[in-house]
Formats: sequence, structure tokens, C-alpha cells
Amino acid sequence: MSIELTESAAKRIQAQIAKRGKGYGLRIAVKKSGCSGYAYVLDYAESASAEDQVFDAFGAKVVVAKEHLSFLDGLTLDFQRDGLNEAFKFKNPNVKGECGCGESFAV
Repeated sequence: MSIELTESAAKRIQAQIAKRGKGYGLRIAVKKSGCSGYAYVLDYAESASAEDQVFDAFGAKVVVAKEHLSFLDGLTLDFQRDGLNEAFKFKNPNVKGECGCGESFAV
């Protein structure tokens, strides 16, 4: 199982944790949602448990519950700025389709 971070994503995670003043890393999860079936959920991770897998790149950590790994295996997480817009971008090889609004995906 693998999840990769770009250097840009790692820097953003580190900056957000530093701004917040605490945290272990970024938690990525999947929930049933939207018209295509699933949506990504991002939150701060205060720690990792035995039920989590931790991925580390460029000094930043991503925490994923083992139950979500099958949806996220092979994911590359990037952070992009486009004018005034900035967001994490998900390149997930497991995605078979996305809804028109871009809020959800199917596997």
C-alpha cells in the first residue's frame, strides 16, 4: 500500500500544522457521499493508532485508517495554487468516475 505526497503538499501540511500549533499530520479518509458514491475527508491527526497506516514524505505525515486503504492505495496528494484558488488535488488510480461537480468519485 502506498500514498505519495508531492513536495508542495508536504509543505502545505507542515505549514498548516505549524500555524495551528499542534498536530501529528494530515488524516485522509473516505466517506459515502455525493452522486458518484465517495468523497475525500481531510482532518488533522493528533496521533496515529494501531488501526492507522502512516505515510511520510518530505517531513510531512499522512495518516490513513486501514479500512480506507483500499480506496486510497496508489494515491498521489498534491497541493496547487491557481490565481486566488488553492487546494489539495487527488490523483487516485482507483477512481473509475467522478461526478460533474467534482465533489465525489466512484471506485
